[in-house]
Amino acid sequence: MSDPSMHCELVTWSQVSRLSLRVAEDIRASGYRPDAVVAIARGGYVPARLLCDALGLYDLQSIRIGHYEAGARKTEKARCYSPPPVNVHGLRVLLADDCSDTGDTLQLALEQLRCCKPREVRVAVLHHKKVSLVVPDYYGRRIVSWRWLVYPWALTEDLSGFIAAMEPLPETAEEAIRQLRLRHGIKAPQRAVEYVLALMKQPQAPQGSATRT
Repeated sequence: MSDPSMHCELVTWSQVSRLSLRVAEDIRASGYRPDAVVAIARGGYVPARLLCDALGLYDLQSIRIGHYEAGARKTEKARCYSPPPVNVHGLRVLLADDCSDTGDTLQLALEQLRCCKPREVRVAVLHHKKVSLVVPDYYGRRIVSWRWLVYPWALTEDLSGFIAAMEPLPETAEEAIRQLRLRHGIKAPQRAVEYVLALMKQPQAPQGSATRT
């Protein structure tokens, strides 16, 4: 179950765009010229694609590793759900994710990738949390005071988890928004909350699994 008082921060699309460009600029300035980008699925999909665009790269691959479920529920340990891309042998690889949280996911991804014998692997994330065991080579912003980051591509998933953990369940969007502000310190968009509440009323609503590192 989600921490009922977990402090959160909503990340906007504008912030994502700005941070990805900052990371790309740092990569260029460092002289690193990756041949391929490997996204950690699922949170790394969007950052990886944006970095490909900013760096002029076309070889985009992925490896799926999970550590968190919807609503920031942490599993016991990170697990790899797909084999690493074997065709990175001899290439300079950029491993991309949304953030470095505990560092467990990044650590596992690096172990898996190195089994494929790339020439070099460097890590890039939008946000680097100070508590992470793995320090990325490139990051757009350093987070000193820990909080859960709600990215725009995981808004429905995270709000669903937070609202499902509320007791009693809110009956209106207004009440859900109030509780989200009190419990998690976020001002959730009303349309997003209304969508989540409608989704939760449907039978067998899909419950995804978030990827945080």
